[in-house]
Amino acid sequence: MVLALKKLINTAAVSFCCLLSPFALADAAKNEGFRIAKEVQDRDSGWGNSHATMEMILTNKHGVSSKREMEQKTLEVQNDGDKSLTIFHEPRDVKGTAFLSFSHALKPDQQWLFLPALKRTKRISSANKSGPFLGSEFAFEDLSSFEIEKYDYEYLRDDVVAKAPVYIVKYLPQYKHSGYQYLEIAIDKKEYIMHKIDFYDRKGSHLKTLRFNKYQHFNDRYWRAMEFIVNNHQTGKKTVLNWKNYQFDTGLKEADFNQAALKRAR
Repeated sequence: MVLALKKLINTAAVSFCCLLSPFALADAAKNEGFRIAKEVQDRDSGWGNSHATMEMILTNKHGVSSKREMEQKTLEVQNDGDKSLTIFHEPRDVKGTAFLSFSHALKPDQQWLFLPALKRTKRISSANKSGPFLGSEFAFEDLSSFEIEKYDYEYLRDDVVAKAPVYIVKYLPQYKHSGYQYLEIAIDKKEYIMHKIDFYDRKGSHLKTLRFNKYQHFNDRYWRAMEFIVNNHQTGKKTVLNWKNYQFDTGLKEADFNQAALKRAR
């Protein structure tokens, strides 16, 4: 009788553990995903402000390309998202176009686009953040900084990308009006930098892939990819960003990031 009772209790305990294990595994995956994402953010903090120039190459599905020359100023904001100002210099039809972005966590990002031909500033609606940025394969929401509160996280697996051991982490947007159901991001196990982002649209279909190449180390601390390549798997289009002349601590201040600065941009 006693042995039978012990066997019954042990069987019940094993069954209960088996019932809990999927939930325990799910929680572990979420916790590990959050840990990795938090480490990415922590390692890339404290840089203050930066300035860089860029060449953007747009290629359509027929292989025809066009180029744009730009510069970007960025300001790190404590306890909030970064601010950035992107100014187009070439070609002539986009010269003077400027884009101002204030990133936030769960509060909607604030974004404005100055169009010199119309001599007016257009506010980008939070409901339109999934739209393409000036004909590129970047969406407006892609130009926002990665704030930890914007996503839920799930560690998926280990992998190798660009010959580097990486974690694959699922990022699930928690902000309204995202054009993505989720992102899968390959994060370097040693440096906690991103090697690749796979974007999945609202239907869960693979939309595009962004690869970060040619990393350089600045100030013995901060890594920056000097080449971004976005391939849209649904349209066959591609956008390449070649970054140049990265500088940090350039003296940029809050006053350099407002709507008046948009109109002053040249």
